[in-house]
Amino acid sequence: MEKISRYLVTAALPYANGPVHIGHLAGCYLPADIYVRYLRARKADVKFVSGTDEHGVPINIKAMQENVSPQDIVDKYHRIIGDSFAAMDISFDIFARTSSPVHHKTAADFFKNMYDKGLFEEKETEQFYDPEKQTFLADRYIVGTCPICGNERAYGDQCERCGTSLSPEELINPRSSLSDAVPVKKKTKHWYMPLQHYEPWLKEWLIEGHKEWKPNVYGQCKSWLDNGLHSRAMTRDSNWGIKVPLPDAAGKVLYVWFDAPIGYISATKELTEQWADYWCKEDTKLVHFIGKDNIVFHCIIFPSMLHGHGGFVVPENVPANEFLNIEGQKVSTSRNWAVWVHEYVEDFPGQQDVLRYVLAANAPETKDNDFTWKEFQDRNNSELVSIFGNFVNRTMVLMHKLCGGKVPPFHADVRDDRDDLMRVMLQESKARIETALETFHFRDALAEVMNVAREGNKYLQEKEPWIKAKTPELQAENQALIDNCLHICLQLTANLAIFINPFLPTTARKILHMLKLVDRVLDWENAGSTKLVSVGYSLRAPELLFAKVEDAQIAQQIEKLHTRAAASMAGVVSDAASTVPTTPAHEPLKPEIQYDDFAKLDLRIGTITHAEKVPKADKLLKLTIDLGFETRTVVSGIAEHFTPESIVGTQVTVVANLAPRKMRGIESQGMILMAAHDGKLVFMNGADTVAPGSSIS
Repeated sequence: MEKISRYLVTAALPYANGPVHIGHLAGCYLPADIYVRYLRARKADVKFVSGTDEHGVPINIKAMQENVSPQDIVDKYHRIIGDSFAAMDISFDIFARTSSPVHHKTAADFFKNMYDKGLFEEKETEQFYDPEKQTFLADRYIVGTCPICGNERAYGDQCERCGTSLSPEELINPRSSLSDAVPVKKKTKHWYMPLQHYEPWLKEWLIEGHKEWKPNVYGQCKSWLDNGLHSRAMTRDSNWGIKVPLPDAAGKVLYVWFDAPIGYISATKELTEQWADYWCKEDTKLVHFIGKDNIVFHCIIFPSMLHGHGGFVVPENVPANEFLNIEGQKVSTSRNWAVWVHEYVEDFPGQQDVLRYVLAANAPETKDNDFTWKEFQDRNNSELVSIFGNFVNRTMVLMHKLCGGKVPPFHADVRDDRDDLMRVMLQESKARIETALETFHFRDALAEVMNVAREGNKYLQEKEPWIKAKTPELQAENQALIDNCLHICLQLTANLAIFINPFLPTTARKILHMLKLVDRVLDWENAGSTKLVSVGYSLRAPELLFAKVEDAQIAQQIEKLHTRAAASMAGVVSDAASTVPTTPAHEPLKPEIQYDDFAKLDLRIGTITHAEKVPKADKLLKLTIDLGFETRTVVSGIAEHFTPESIVGTQVTVVANLAPRKMRGIESQGMILMAAHDGKLVFMNGADTVAPGSSIS
């Protein structure tokens, strides 16, 4: 592209079936925000769009888990996700939704355009069908026993215990997760996109035309093309999604990976009436920020869709990141092994820049990287506090102490080579930061910003203005040298605000506040200047930019991570991603017991097969519970929280060796475990369904 008149930057649409964790931030949202903030500082014409992906099987599954409608799920998580991004200063121009009317029309029209051009193949195939619910089943709706590890709750596309990719045919004893019925094969018609027809164009555009792309992206795309592409279905049988706009397509919706990337287009339509300028004019630079699991969709399928439709620009770059692990383990929402963004902003209020810094400094740009809470603490204390914050604070304190709180003049008659080197250093650093940002090397750019702060500390230490002002007589004699040192340090501080702004915007504005500078100083054209703060201007009192993170805070986070994961694995609590955290009022601990006391409990998983109210007892329900090896009657005081019909089929944790006890004339053969949450009772069952009778250990 010879000329760039405008930029369109997209960040992957997160599924609206759970909150976002720090792996999501590090993967695409923070890098995208850094890039966009830099472009805005360059005064570029740029639009930054994203939104929630609100269709597809994961939404339906979450709705079933929470016993609500898919619309309830996407409404809930669109808000949670949007709030999390806002709290982390991710500066979208619009955060849209694929359930919006604009998107439905845009996606349907896009499909119809391709259909009218004859770009789809109609195929009739056999797919799994639930005979009880009378609906076709996506692979995720089929569960069974994994042939590799024996997990009885493996999905038809993957076993989440061992990670093996599966097909429904490979499952042992497959059944529908909707009804528990055995699925059968039934013929259905769908529309396929013959990706193999786009191979010549893809090879010319991508393989020959974009060798500058990141090796992980380029290599994955080349591998796909070398192995040959195949036709891929662009429609699905479902009642949730964008209806296929054809007369003979009842009960069919657009495949979520056809629908979702069109969300970038519909979001831009909602944002501006000039949306076509950003999608259809050749002097637009389109950049997709994604994680590595989305490479094929953004680099092969979506560009092929855009090319087939015609009239749209295709991406100039797709700087996908690798994955971020947590404390040496892969992020797992099912095991609750994650650091959730909405929890971080509650635990570390006002410290969004610390997390932004740590994730940017340790970004998984070329390989999977590991986040640890110890590194979080070390980077904050040793880098943000001791290097960056220390330089700014020392400069401001010394300026107030030795220069009367005003910007001192620079005396050319006493300047030295060290002063001149600082000016040269600023220009060279600006160039290196620019190059790194424009080539998506954000770790290198941030490291160079920190080097500027290091150079400032080194310069200040070498000049020692406090020594030159040890006595009033010395200060009077050396005031010109003191002025020069602090003048340069103040100009350097203003430059640090410009350099750090794409990464830590809140920190940049704190510096501006102390220096009494307006926001436009953050324009990139001002970077490298040594005339940003005016001589003789009174500045505000110094404020600490960062606070130390204490050992106790880190220990608490590590304990939370391990405790929740252990609880999830034991089937004691459900996936924390499905709830918004609250601050519970905790009951005091009961007297301490020994392990042998706990070991006496026999905890088993059971399934409620029947429930009815106990006559003349407002609080009691009589439950029939299948323990696998026998059926038990349990009387439970949960009638004020649940109706009998709403809990049939629910799995519960049963104290199976509790001595029988008569309640209202009914012998209760055990007790189910419940938790109190926001004044309501919650079943203590696992996120995954397990065989009745399974023991908990």
